[in-house]
Amino acid sequence: MLVSMSRTLSVTTTAIPGLLLLDLPVHGDARGWLKENWQRAKMTALGLPDFGPVQHTVAYNASAGVTRGIHAEPWDKFISVAAGRMFGAWVDLREGPSFGSVVTAEVGPDTAVFVPRGVGNSYQTLEDDTVYSYLVNDHWSAESLADYTYLNLADETAAIHWPIPLSQAIISAADAAHPRLAEVSPMPGRRTVIIGANGQLGSSLRALLPDAVALGRAELDLADPDSVDRFDWRGVGTIINAAGYTAVDAAETPQGRADCWRINVSGVARLVARARQQRARLVHISSDYVFDGTTPEHAEDESYSPLGVYGQTKAAADALVATLDAHYIVRTSWVVGAGSNFVATMAALAERGVNPAVVDDQIGRLTFTDDLAAAILHLLGSGVPFGCYNMTNAGPAQSWADIAARVFELSGRDPADVSRISTEVYASGKQLAPRPRHSTLKLDKLIATGFNPAAADDRLIAYLSPGQ
Repeated sequence: MLVSMSRTLSVTTTAIPGLLLLDLPVHGDARGWLKENWQRAKMTALGLPDFGPVQHTVAYNASAGVTRGIHAEPWDKFISVAAGRMFGAWVDLREGPSFGSVVTAEVGPDTAVFVPRGVGNSYQTLEDDTVYSYLVNDHWSAESLADYTYLNLADETAAIHWPIPLSQAIISAADAAHPRLAEVSPMPGRRTVIIGANGQLGSSLRALLPDAVALGRAELDLADPDSVDRFDWRGVGTIINAAGYTAVDAAETPQGRADCWRINVSGVARLVARARQQRARLVHISSDYVFDGTTPEHAEDESYSPLGVYGQTKAAADALVATLDAHYIVRTSWVVGAGSNFVATMAALAERGVNPAVVDDQIGRLTFTDDLAAAILHLLGSGVPFGCYNMTNAGPAQSWADIAARVFELSGRDPADVSRISTEVYASGKQLAPRPRHSTLKLDKLIATGFNPAAADDRLIAYLSPGQ
């Protein structure tokens, strides 16, 4: 082949989203040539996804005219040629507006192609003794064939202009029998899984993600390693963990401590392992309890300083999740959604004529689960950098007593019917976990991404007046 010493590594986009062509520098002399066929640092810096290859396969093609495909596979693929030349053709077989789009290119040792999951891949050798090489980021098995999507090489809609007519090509019987485009069921996108789908946040996530796989504790129990292992994680692209042990006071008991660590830490560790194995994004819900509450407002990068067992497990889980490149830790506080919560309890007390005593020296903001779920979808859909983001509703920080008085007011009761007491007085004679005095989370980082949380008071009014 003709060797170019001046060619530089470059990555070029194509008409198929995610399909990338790479120019590879090939260095040679009288002895032959060499190239860096896969160079993670350089290639990812130029825009190639860090797709995590786990298998390398080489196919030797004895004759020109060998034609293979069109196969859309359930993994990403990085293809190149070690010897000879080929004509490559790619057809987008994924769900979406680019379904049926076609890209072709001639490929030699100085070219490589990144083929994303669901894009049909095919090639035709142009020279004898062509060696076709590819990396994939999942292990091939006979069972994986059930997840392939196929297209006929001669499909009239794709209308690929093969250099060697298919009537003269060497084609397998299986490839010759693949369906036309009109008969192809597009390959669906990678699945989103919601864990803890029956909780307050899980219910809001289900409403916004109706196509997601919703798993309650009966379907996937983070406390049970076998339950996590039994789930079929193939094709999962996003895991949203809305499950957790949240019985803050019970976590201080011997049994509660063990249960809290089993679910919030050991269970999350298993999710991290699965997310890493599947190259899936992991969304994890964190808590203001990872801080001791001595700082009036908490930024995302504040050091952990949990006071009790629950906070310790949440801090440990955050650290585990942060070992993944593709993660969002969404830290929140004082969550209100469907079911049992502080606001619902205060509204019930107001209706029953009870005059409660509520602590007035724990300060923070409410977080309504519909807004928390919307923030999660915003992070997943906007392409903002991975990392930790605080999320509560906006507005002034308030004490629990302030919120209770506002609930009473909105319920037609006198706010003064809520008496105010200190945490020490409330905790006297009770076995309670320590609470942070200041739980207010800074929202600047999230707002900078383009998401502006609604005012907590507006959401409180709507929560207490459903249907109005």
